[in-house]
Amino acid sequence: MNNITLIGMPGCGKSTIGVVLAKTAGKNFVDTDILIQEREGELLQNIIDNCGIEYFKKVEEEVLSEFRGENCVIATGGSAVYYQSAMANFDEQGVIVYIKLSLETIKNRLDNIKTRGIILEAGQTLADLYEERIPLYEKYASFVIDGEGKDVERIVSEILANCNKP
Repeated sequence: MNNITLIGMPGCGKSTIGVVLAKTAGKNFVDTDILIQEREGELLQNIIDNCGIEYFKKVEEEVLSEFRGENCVIATGGSAVYYQSAMANFDEQGVIVYIKLSLETIKNRLDNIKTRGIILEAGQTLADLYEERIPLYEKYASFVIDGEGKDVERIVSEILANCNKP
């Protein structure tokens, strides 16, 4: 149980926080979106555009459920919480941290929603996605870090403080 898996909405800072957290904690950094891109040889958005959302979900679930790592900080895609098998896999390997931000902050950070590889069903808005995912993030999190108005270093120190609690 030595991995730290980061979950949360696109734009909440999982990758940025993950890199700094890994350096601070002396762990390896893994971005599961990169693992998917490496496996498929395509950008996330290209996979979604060319193969469809269902294919992307199948690949994402396989990559996340099969992941094995030791002493890692893992930044997941925002949709990781849709796969119970993946979340059980990450839970077995360490703690799961939900980085929570308001919908307003997420909207302000996401200027590239159409090209970022975010799973949006036809007619679904970012607000719909936010409402759908929040209960899942809360369900799977070992603990929640409220990132609102905090810089990366503060969030990293709060994660480490929570990880070191008995």
